[in-house]
Amino acid sequence: MKKINLLKKVGSFAENKDKARDIRLHEIIPALEKNEEVILDFKQVESATQSFIHALISDLIRKYGIEILDMISFKNCNETIKKIITIVVDYMQETD
Repeated sequence: MKKINLLKKVGSFAENKDKARDIRLHEIIPALEKNEEVILDFKQVESATQSFIHALISDLIRKYGIEILDMISFKNCNETIKKIITIVVDYMQETD
């Protein structure tokens, strides 16, 4: 199991798409390829942009299919972040 503390990496406002891309490429994908569950911990992250969440997970859905979300847990998300994740996931399902 790979736990990623996003506060330490992006601060309380997750907006940097390049950091999201780096987390995806260097932490999430290697863990998934080892068949490890990934926990994205949003504890104390107050908000995130849609482009950040998109950069974090959309390529995973595109590459592995929507089923990859069974391997990824979103923890300690506030309502705003939950809504943004849902928007991105719904969008990716529509574009499939």
